[in-house]
Amino acid sequence: MKRFHVHVGVADLDASIAFYSGLFGSEPAVTKADYAKWMLDDPRINFAISQKCGAAKGIEHLGMQVEDQAELAEVYGRLKAANRPVLEEGATTCCYAQSEKSWIADPDGVVWEAFLTNGDSTVYGDSPDFAALASSNAAAGACCAPQMAAPAPSSCAPSSSSPPSSSSSSCC
Repeated sequence: MKRFHVHVGVADLDASIAFYSGLFGSEPAVTKADYAKWMLDDPRINFAISQKCGAAKGIEHLGMQVEDQAELAEVYGRLKAANRPVLEEGATTCCYAQSEKSWIADPDGVVWEAFLTNGDSTVYGDSPDFAALASSNAAAGACCAPQMAAPAPSSCAPSSSSPPSSSSSSCC
């Protein structure tokens, strides 16, 4: 069964963890110094937040998480049929997880990912180059619209001192 995914960039990880834990009525399944993730069953959602130096605040991307290769093939087929550029990242490390994924942007520039998580990682991972996904319909610098986050320099350190991760598989 597929799970909807939302990833939000935040300015204060600790304040955001407290807010979303109260909103969802549960603590994160994964907590790192710069990242937290809730795996909710009602509604069925993978909700992640991260605090990265220089990254945009607000919705970073949306996604569809799948549970097996057959679902992944189905979603990949839909991405390709959408007649938009697709970034096929393949096997990668992202959000403290090892995943296989592809990305697409809708006509207004909203970035979507489709992914299958294969295990945990001890590192956050690298951000893909979304340049190929640029939408000709998305206005540069439009108000009220989140911008795609640039990869944070490796020297950036979060101001949060969140506890180490509780175990969970699944990206972002």
